[in-house]
Amino acid sequence: MPSLHTLLERLDGWMQPSLFKDHAPNGLQVEGRDLVSRLALGVTASADVIDQSVAWGADALLVHHGYFWKRESPVLTGIKGQRIRKLIQNQISLLAYHLPLDCHPEFGNNKTLLDQLGLDRGKPIEGENGLLWSILLGPDQTIDLLAERVAERLDRDPLVIESSRANKDIRHLIVCTGGAQDYLIKAHMYGADVYLSGEISERTTHEARELGVHYIAAGHHATERYGVQALGEKIRRELGVEVCFFDDNNPA
Repeated sequence: MPSLHTLLERLDGWMQPSLFKDHAPNGLQVEGRDLVSRLALGVTASADVIDQSVAWGADALLVHHGYFWKRESPVLTGIKGQRIRKLIQNQISLLAYHLPLDCHPEFGNNKTLLDQLGLDRGKPIEGENGLLWSILLGPDQTIDLLAERVAERLDRDPLVIESSRANKDIRHLIVCTGGAQDYLIKAHMYGADVYLSGEISERTTHEARELGVHYIAAGHHATERYGVQALGEKIRRELGVEVCFFDDNNPA
């Protein structure tokens, strides 16, 4: 059973958070008990995920979306106060890694999403620090077939914006999970026929149509379920910690 300090040292060594200029602190956000034998996993440290972690008897909770985001109020009131109070009352540590978990070449969200889609030949685009991944698709691939694959593998129907300026037959896919709709212009710059992310904004539809790039919005939560599970499996293997992923069904 590793100590919380040992777990953090190992995670920081893998994730290298100092390499990222992020929107929230990476690493330990709420300190609980000293030893970790049960590690809960989740996409977001929501009340539902915390409740499931408490019921399971977790010593710590590891998530992609934690707390203390830039431009949010620092006071511990309302929803955030209630969540943190429950963590502290149950001596559960909260660990969160945002961009480092999106970008990691072994268990990052981009890598593991492509794996989930059966597209394991994808590579990070040079110079983008792992934020954008690229893959050349096989012959006879169409936007309709790719959308069907996304729906089947993620168990969620994506929102697909087709551009009349782009071919139905597609060759080059670029991926960035989560709320990365504004990387569409970069994806076009890198030669994408189709760009896949999680969210979509009103402006995204116009940009996709006018740039000639098909856009697939597959859900912020849905595209970021796999990285934390892969990271948890590595922790289980290397540190002997029991892990369990708790989903909080989110259609967005």
